[in-house]
Amino acid sequence: MSDEARATASAGYAMGRLERALERALTADDLAVRRRAAARVDTWRNVLDGMASGRLAIGSRTPVADTPAWVTLEVAHGGFATGRYLAEAPLREDELARLPEDAPGETDRERLNLWFLGDDGLAELGQALRTGNYRIDVPEESALLVVAWLLEHEQYAAALDLTSELRPLMHRLRFTPTFSPSSAPSGAVVRLQPVGEVRSTLRQATVRPRIAAMLETLRVWNPLYDRLVALWCDTVDDELPELTADGAVAGGWPCRVWPDDWVERRQQWLDEFRAAAEVHQLSQRQPKSNFARLQAALERCPSDSSALSGREVGWIRRALANTIQAHGAPGSEVRAALRTTQSVVAAQPTYATLAHVLSCRMDRFPDDGGLPTLDAIAGEVTGEEVPAAAGSEMPSHLLAKAARALEAPIGELVDRGVISSGEVLARVLPQITSQLLAANIEDPSLAGVYAQTYAAFRRRRSLLLLNLEHQVRFDELPWTSAVTPYRDQRAQATRAAAQSLRETTMLALTAFPQTILPNPLVRELGALASQADLKVPLVEEVAADIFMGTFTQKWRAAAAVTSRVLSGTLYAQYYALPAAWPALEQRRYLRWGKATADDFAEVCGRRAREARSAQSSGGSVAQNGTVLEQSQILTTHNLAVLVDALQLTDWLREVAPDLSDRAFAWAVQRQTQPPPTWISELQGIKNTAYAWRQAIFYLSFCDEAAQGEVLEKLGERSGVLGPRFAPAVAGLRHLAAGDRFNAEGRTARGGRRLLGWSAGPHWLARPAP
Repeated sequence: MSDEARATASAGYAMGRLERALERALTADDLAVRRRAAARVDTWRNVLDGMASGRLAIGSRTPVADTPAWVTLEVAHGGFATGRYLAEAPLREDELARLPEDAPGETDRERLNLWFLGDDGLAELGQALRTGNYRIDVPEESALLVVAWLLEHEQYAAALDLTSELRPLMHRLRFTPTFSPSSAPSGAVVRLQPVGEVRSTLRQATVRPRIAAMLETLRVWNPLYDRLVALWCDTVDDELPELTADGAVAGGWPCRVWPDDWVERRQQWLDEFRAAAEVHQLSQRQPKSNFARLQAALERCPSDSSALSGREVGWIRRALANTIQAHGAPGSEVRAALRTTQSVVAAQPTYATLAHVLSCRMDRFPDDGGLPTLDAIAGEVTGEEVPAAAGSEMPSHLLAKAARALEAPIGELVDRGVISSGEVLARVLPQITSQLLAANIEDPSLAGVYAQTYAAFRRRRSLLLLNLEHQVRFDELPWTSAVTPYRDQRAQATRAAAQSLRETTMLALTAFPQTILPNPLVRELGALASQADLKVPLVEEVAADIFMGTFTQKWRAAAAVTSRVLSGTLYAQYYALPAAWPALEQRRYLRWGKATADDFAEVCGRRAREARSAQSSGGSVAQNGTVLEQSQILTTHNLAVLVDALQLTDWLREVAPDLSDRAFAWAVQRQTQPPPTWISELQGIKNTAYAWRQAIFYLSFCDEAAQGEVLEKLGERSGVLGPRFAPAVAGLRHLAAGDRFNAEGRTARGGRRLLGWSAGPHWLARPAP
């Protein structure tokens, strides 16, 4: 294990996350933020306690002691298991109602699981299978459904074997579903979140403190202030005070005349002010403000100004002059127009009010379901919903939040901005993949269980793994493995998976051309490829701090495809791809019991020297990063293998100019954003270089004329970055004209190859201020 990997999997990382959560829990202004941070504090304490006791082995695919790999774990940020089982929970009310008093077992959970293995429990499970009246939120919740299906089909040995494997954890884990209809999308449409989650988020909306204080001022304090000013103006003996050009006060003096009803009006105002002050405390009036001076003086004048000094009367006079100068005299057209405008603003419904209205409109839909259309919740606010806001349009940004529950084709959700990245695409794709995989099962009841289990499995969070370990696979679940004999590789399902893989790949490239395919999406594409019976060597992004110094053989296979597909292209010239990869030697490289591609790792290491300075030392995370970047360059991080396997070359030639131009534009835009910290600057450079690489890949499928147009646009856009970015643009232009980079990644005319990682100062980094 490398030093960096060992450090990442150590308690130091967890302690740092705990400190951040503690600080957030203590200092955040928002109560909800503090509560979430407090929950994270508990999570990281559990991690640290488990590591200290030896109960947790971070970096292993079985990080919790005495726990099979298939158990769904709670996983904190960075892949740290907390030790908690997600399928372990107290019995709900409906479960307690099913629990017989004389049921055997040590815990309520064990007694309920065993009851479901009896005649009555199996009958209920069988009924749920036939009617589809169940919902699976965690993969374990389908286990006894599979047992019931096996028994119904007289597969007694398989049912007994599965029950035996589940038996040691029946006292802790919930192996039964929620008995309510599932509202999972059909597969033709998907949704990002269920209605219940979106509605809950909308109902948590609050008015920002500054907005709330402003509205309080407009609705409460301004009317009171105008009446206060009027009270004092009624005591002026001549023209109302006003400010002269030099800032002096001219006009009459207050406290000279006292109308007959003044005392009564004064007391009424003070009563209303005190009542308002008890309820409305958002606005803080400054002690020396005009409002504060006039209010304080009014408190001391029960019937006249005998308690006031001449200086204090002078302050009243100046306060009146100030407000009349700024807003007009009480009753004047100027002041009335201002207050009318402010009243219109104050009458507008707040974001929180409209969010609550929208959430109430979503009450008619099932919590775990989706929205068939936004038309059902859009439209003007009615008088019944909010009388003061009747006729107000529902803002588009609020409808965009509600669209997270919209059930629609993936392409439509991308167009709406609901699916905003490859990571989000990976979250919804299992809703389609699950249906395609289940299509290989002839029995519809078993297919339904399989599809829901797969969707739940894909919601598992990935673990931090070392020593080339792989994440738990779907077929490692004992109850999924038990139904493998009943899955056939149907030709129709295979074709559908291939079509879905093709469409998803095209969508990912066109929607997010500047980003590499994220690991969750790579895993889902791999599942589709397997179902389509395609051998595609898809590779994941490896974190630099857990890199083990070598790769498995699929990286080498992907590199071989890349060299073949991109031979003679701009990409091959820019990154100096090997012309071909020789056949694997008979000698097998083995590490941690796995076949590795050490020759591929050696090539990556040699190529990474370009990004290392003479002062850089070996073994750093940055050193690992330079090697990993070369692995991505040599494999195009899955672009070449997907284009080749799915025969997308002709399609890519049509869209490549647009994709390349957009990726270059993103890279330039990213470099215009000033980084707040040095870490964010390094991250920005890395992402810029990755987008640059994606753009060059697309550019390699353009003809010479299209390449010239894209590079011309790039030159125009990059001008805003000045001389700092010029070597990158020049280097690309030089390579397109037939030049070559030397061993240091430079051209003879001053261009430079743009790489994201650097073991030492990066030449693209901004100079320190």
